[in-house]
Amino acid sequence: MDMSRFFAAFFEESREGLDTMESGLLGMEAGRSDADTINAIFRAAHSIKGGAGTFGFKYISDFTHVMETLLDEARAGKRHLDSAATSVLLTSVDVLRGMIEHAEHGSPLDQPAIDASKRELDTLLTGAPPAAAPVAAAPAPSGPERWRVVFRPMPSLFMSGNDPVRIMRELGELGAREVVCLDDTLPPFGSFDPTSAYLGWTFELPGSVKRAQIDDVFAWIDDQCDLVIDAVEPEPPAVAAPVAQAEAAPEAAAEGLPVQAQASSGARAEANSSIRVSLSKVDALINLVGELVITQAMIQQRAEALDPVLHEQLLAGIAQLERNSRDLQEAVMGVRMLPIDFAFSRFPRMVRDLASRLGKKVRLKTLGEGTELDKGVIEKIVDPLVHLVRNSIDHGLEPPEERRRAGKDETGTITLAAMHQGGHIVIEVTDDGRGLNRERIVGKARERGLPLPEEPTDAQVWELIFHPGFSTADKLTDVSGRGVGMDVVRRNIQALGGSIDIASRANAGSTMTIRLPLTLAILDGMTVAVGSEVFVLPLNIVVESLQPRGDEVRTIGGGDRVLRLREDYIPMLNLAEQYGLGAASGMALDTPPIAVVVESEGRRIALEVDELLGQQQVVIKNLETNYRKIAGVSGATILGDGRVALIVDADGLAQKARLRQAA
Repeated sequence: MDMSRFFAAFFEESREGLDTMESGLLGMEAGRSDADTINAIFRAAHSIKGGAGTFGFKYISDFTHVMETLLDEARAGKRHLDSAATSVLLTSVDVLRGMIEHAEHGSPLDQPAIDASKRELDTLLTGAPPAAAPVAAAPAPSGPERWRVVFRPMPSLFMSGNDPVRIMRELGELGAREVVCLDDTLPPFGSFDPTSAYLGWTFELPGSVKRAQIDDVFAWIDDQCDLVIDAVEPEPPAVAAPVAQAEAAPEAAAEGLPVQAQASSGARAEANSSIRVSLSKVDALINLVGELVITQAMIQQRAEALDPVLHEQLLAGIAQLERNSRDLQEAVMGVRMLPIDFAFSRFPRMVRDLASRLGKKVRLKTLGEGTELDKGVIEKIVDPLVHLVRNSIDHGLEPPEERRRAGKDETGTITLAAMHQGGHIVIEVTDDGRGLNRERIVGKARERGLPLPEEPTDAQVWELIFHPGFSTADKLTDVSGRGVGMDVVRRNIQALGGSIDIASRANAGSTMTIRLPLTLAILDGMTVAVGSEVFVLPLNIVVESLQPRGDEVRTIGGGDRVLRLREDYIPMLNLAEQYGLGAASGMALDTPPIAVVVESEGRRIALEVDELLGQQQVVIKNLETNYRKIAGVSGATILGDGRVALIVDADGLAQKARLRQAA
């Protein structure tokens, strides 16, 4: 049997377990030392230990066993995990993560760190435990009369290398009796799959057995079976049943199951409805759907010349193909969409450690964690977010004593928020610190000879932060101050088709706002003609299009033009000039044929084009991979007639125009 796939599953599930442990320990440090949290941490450690033992990674299972013992004492109420113990366990999670990396990729082991962590864990175990704090608020019951266990393996249980006989043997050692076989899911004889499990069982165990002992038997396969563990209490004296309880869960009462067990079984069934798929397979599928969209556009373009009467059925089929292609594209793109919590979840630990190093007190808030974003975007936005959060803690938040003098809470707050706005996702990094020092930034800029108006606006001052090498730090540290960072942050965000803005108020804090496209693969676009070329404008940035009168276009100082749009004036750019194509279709520059108004970085600009061609889905092709980076171009696509069309980067064009005006 090829065990490599099981190894891959073990490593992936171990990483998930480590994330669960880290999240739970951080929650405990914040005061959430409830039984559910401790039990979740224990079960994650137990699963890693069991898997490591199964696959022969004894050094991992031995190390995890010490952690597991400590956690078991905590969940049994024998030990209170204070802040020092939590720190030791967090360090142990880091060490264990390195051991998993070594087992998977052969990376070197940090033996001194392993030895030090073992000593700290042993000291916690062998030292006199501090006064135990009760884990659960409710007093421990005297115990059930017996346990009833209903165990139904998933059909795929055998494929993971597990055997129900082992489960029966371990339950037998705990005193299982009255074993009943459940064969209600047995298929007809001709449909048997010899590699699948079909039978289920019920077991009766004595009440003297601890619930944790039963959980341990199923710990390694709890996601590969339907499991109900029912505590059968001694018969109470005959009294009237409470009406509220009887009405709370009639379905559970009808099945003879407790409400809690019923809900747990339903949640487990939902979790088991998912499968693990290699990201390369998803990317290949998305690429094929992209090619299908291109092919569908080709067919549709060829069909436009057909007689609608003679080819009514063919045209109806093509229209149906367009609808199906769009539905398929949306469904496949949904596969890559993940909640941004995948990025946010790594910050609690980072914030905790950095605040400790800098001697600051920091509270992290996250909002909109369920907002979905393309996995590729999430992976690439993590590094810029890390830099912004580190800057907020290091530069933005004041030390506790300084905050007290300013009348603030000595604990500063960093807020990570995500939300949808149109076809974009907006991520905000906010702190309630001292804010940006306008005078200091302006002084540093003039020292370096950076271009700056005599009376710059706040937006123009904040823009200076993004100049390469710009820094106002007095000293260099390993956290910040080397002048390398914000320019790279903006460059990385712009590479994703996004933008970043800064808002700040003195002594109130700063907000960094990032706008990103939802996906990097397919977009709805408006095709426009500029001379003999075709360009694509992302539809989510298009506000309106109009044909302005001559008096609605004005030329201002420096030759720049503005368009009067109702009661406002907005910059107007000629796309033919921007891309070096010459004047647009022989029309006078001050009487443009068509203006398309787009929104860029929260501001509106007008783009001058010759003709509006239509709207269609386009597949984004990376221009840098196939050619090189072009200013004002975010990518390219293949049209239905086989021609290549460039996708307009409105943010880049607007930024270029602002810099020209500032100069």
